[in-house]
Amino acid sequence: MLQLNRQAAAQLIAPHAFQVVPGASHLFEEPATLEQAAHLARTWLLLHLRGGRT
Repeated sequence: MLQLNRQAAAQLIAPHAFQVVPGASHLFEEPATLEQAAHLARTWLLLHLRGGRT
């Protein structure tokens, strides 16, 4: 799964970030991993939707 996601990210032309949440499976079923992924996504979206201002 990780390799497929890396390949997909490499094909994107829009701004993007690829981060691995340590200890997370592809469904984020482990304790606190979904919350961590959501925090990373929120941080990225706020940065880009606000034009670099957080």
